[in-house]
Amino acid sequence: MKVFLRYEENDDESTHKTLKITLPKSWKTGPTSRLLDQFVESYNAGKEGEVNTLDGAALHLSIRRPVSANGSNTDDDTALRDLPSDGIVVELISDRDDVYVCHGPARTSAEILEERRAQMEKEKEAKKNLSQCVHFGCNKRFPKGGPYPECHYHSGPPVFHETAKFWSCCPDKKSYDWESFQTLPSCQTGICTDVKEIDAPKKDFLGGCDLREQLNGGPKLKSIDDFNASVAAGGSEGAPVAVRLRSVLEELGIENELFDQVFDGLKKEAREKYGVTEDDAQVMDDAVKMLGSKLKSSMKTIAVEQLRLK
Repeated sequence: MKVFLRYEENDDESTHKTLKITLPKSWKTGPTSRLLDQFVESYNAGKEGEVNTLDGAALHLSIRRPVSANGSNTDDDTALRDLPSDGIVVELISDRDDVYVCHGPARTSAEILEERRAQMEKEKEAKKNLSQCVHFGCNKRFPKGGPYPECHYHSGPPVFHETAKFWSCCPDKKSYDWESFQTLPSCQTGICTDVKEIDAPKKDFLGGCDLREQLNGGPKLKSIDDFNASVAAGGSEGAPVAVRLRSVLEELGIENELFDQVFDGLKKEAREKYGVTEDDAQVMDDAVKMLGSKLKSSMKTIAVEQLRLK
């Protein structure tokens, strides 16, 4: 494994230096601070160090990573990300990566994580006074009550079917990865809004079942198991979904006991809401909707964390 350590933090180009290092095996699983120490030692021993002596305690390592939607690696679409001093080399740096030596003291993984958390809390607090555009594909935020910015959006929800990703209003423009999907051009222009139109699509996104339903001209027929689950719950449309979800989550490692505990709690909330003591169809359907809402909220939280930690 080879890395290129680059120091370019000075207007005087004669003090710049690039050091190519072939890492010993033990270094790959060691801390990144070892790379910095090696560079400082080599730099100060050379002609550059004679006119610009470096202090390792006042330096840190950074690496360029994509920040744009299309994920390209041009300088215009990347930004320097600080490497923690206690980070493991092989986990953070790839073969032949350019690693930059920058001014400013290094920080540990815990310190960098704490800074990110503080920044997220700050942004979360700022968002309390902002609204988000409800148009598909926009996601702009603006002060509650306006002014409302210009909007470029889609008239229909996105479709995620197998590996294809596209907007239902623009079926001829498909993508097969998340980054390029985010760059697909919009088909509508207007003004942002935080109020959904009455005739707006009810679903935030469509899947394979929705496509098959549209092609077949109606909802798909229930399986025998779905029919039996619905009948057993007094005609509930949500009961079959809960049964299937219970099975799927078990395959993902979520015990049936845990699912039952959560779902029983949601059914209790629904019974109290309607003032009933039995789990009728209305109670079951409400419990399923609440569970879906909570799962969706959890998935969004994970997605936000992934985007911010990218």
